[in-house]
Amino acid sequence: QVHLVESGGGSVQSGGSLRLSCAASRSTIAILGWFRQAPGKEREGVAAVASNGGTRYADFVKGRFTISRDNAKNVVYLQMNSLIPEDTAMYYCATSSYGLGLVARMYNNWGQGTQVTVSS
Repeated sequence: QVHLVESGGGSVQSGGSLRLSCAASRSTIAILGWFRQAPGKEREGVAAVASNGGTRYADFVKGRFTISRDNAKNVVYLQMNSLIPEDTAMYYCATSSYGLGLVARMYNNWGQGTQVTVSS
């Protein structure tokens, strides 16, 4: 079992930036991903990064968000730029051993989430 703790959420205006962090309790995690869930909507994959640095992004964040990981610190980051109100959601990080996908059922350890609110 891996314990994950997200941080870095907050409230920003449209066009602003935030950097989310997710600290893992141990190393050697194959895949780390970021998901989000807005009220009344299903959880959706945002981005994922493999231990070798490979990445995958949802189409709606390409060019705006960047995922990265620091394997020495067991931390994954999500740099979010050009934020829009539609990005408002609770953001979660999660771990997977099944491949670089953005489907929630592929992930088996989840953090508690950090809230991101973007105002127009």
